[in-house]
Amino acid sequence: MRGGRLDIGIIGMGHVGPVLGSALRAVGHKLVGVSASSEESRERADALLPGIPVLPVEEIVRSCELVLLTVPDDQLAGLVSGLGELGAWKASQLVVHTSGAHGIEVLAPATRAGAIPLAIHPAMTFTGTSVDIPRLIGTPFAVTAPAIALPIAQALVVEMGGEPFEVSEEDRGVYHAALNHGANFLAAVVAQAKQVLTTVGIEDPGTFLRPLCEAALDRALRAGERGISGPIPRGDAGTIRTHLRVLEAKALEEDLEGEGQWGQRLREVSKTYASMTLHTVDLLEFEGRISAPVAQEIRQALRAMDEK
Repeated sequence: MRGGRLDIGIIGMGHVGPVLGSALRAVGHKLVGVSASSEESRERADALLPGIPVLPVEEIVRSCELVLLTVPDDQLAGLVSGLGELGAWKASQLVVHTSGAHGIEVLAPATRAGAIPLAIHPAMTFTGTSVDIPRLIGTPFAVTAPAIALPIAQALVVEMGGEPFEVSEEDRGVYHAALNHGANFLAAVVAQAKQVLTTVGIEDPGTFLRPLCEAALDRALRAGERGISGPIPRGDAGTIRTHLRVLEAKALEEDLEGEGQWGQRLREVSKTYASMTLHTVDLLEFEGRISAPVAQEIRQALRAMDEK
């Protein structure tokens, strides 16, 4: 260690590793090497971490003061235990992973060897390109670490421009589920909306949806369920019935025209629409935004459409 600067190695050159590596390098840490198993990951390393050698995983672990593990969640436990069986982990070494779903228990094989386990998860979607680096500024990171090492984890996050938030070991899974629910399902619903707009001749549905979706997301983040607008909080069961009816009609039209799988895709949209409507009704009724009779009317409309 040189004046608080660390010799760092990164295992995993997906979308996250090279971006965090670039941020750590920018504040003076030395990158000793990275592991990159595919041509695409090696190209990513070359683009964001020029001059940093690609090394075998075991060599990285044996030669670095801090090892950053940025592999997929399901590969993390096997990687850590495998390196433990090789005797690669070292006492006082910082072992850091970026998985949202895991805390530090997954690093137990390294901890038993005397390493210091840290979990830091950036609550951000990565592209694996240089555009991600400035986006780290102000990004929340979920941090889990032993009490004595928590300041180290927090300092690493701050050095990268992020904002650390402590999340307990037992809450990591719930924390990650919330992020997945809020971000990935949002992306899936928007993708379905784009598909539907394509069937009515909108050539650039992403641009068409952007103002509406950005405003809706902003309202949801600021106001929660009070930011929900549209036919459900208005109690407009007739509009909901119409939406489901026209989606089914459009699916039949696509079937008759022989447009590949568009008919089936539209039926999947209809199912998603009905399911999300039901859950939104439950939420708004619970929060007192719609009355029990209004909620029941919408539920009856959904049941009637489902029985057809």
